[in-house]
Amino acid sequence: MDHGFSREQYREAMTRMGTAVNVVTSAGPAGRLGFTASAVCSVSDTPATLLVCMNRNSAQNAAIKENGVLCVNTLGAGQEEISAVFAGQTKLRGDARFQVGLWCVLQTGAPVLSDAAVSFDCLIDQTMEVFTHSVLICRVQAISEGNNPSGLCYFGRTYHAFPPCRSDPIR
Repeated sequence: MDHGFSREQYREAMTRMGTAVNVVTSAGPAGRLGFTASAVCSVSDTPATLLVCMNRNSAQNAAIKENGVLCVNTLGAGQEEISAVFAGQTKLRGDARFQVGLWCVLQTGAPVLSDAAVSFDCLIDQTMEVFTHSVLICRVQAISEGNNPSGLCYFGRTYHAFPPCRSDPIR
């Protein structure tokens, strides 16, 4: 179907939609892995649920589904290097990527970035295949508020830091 625009025009237009920068991690029978993602959003607060989109052609797609768990680590200001590592823009691959940053675990065993702005530890509840991507519906099991109160956004093919929006912890 011709919409009057090309795939390239669409992709370029999407660079003007600022998004939070997330590193989605997983651990389990298929190993410890992670990838940088911008397509993450809240679905519901009852129960607490997130939506994560992942390219079906990613080498990590089947592994994350096999593990059945993931953690959405929302990066804060100054964490551009972690984003680049998990986006595959460095020589680090596989488990070696976890050499960058301080990591711990919560309930699911998925790696949690200790100094992320916030981390959502999740069980994968549903998976849908939609064109080029897998859409993962994830139930939040635990939340960790890191010590980085600033946000990191990706807009116009570059990173932008946001100042802290509040000083009181999430309750």
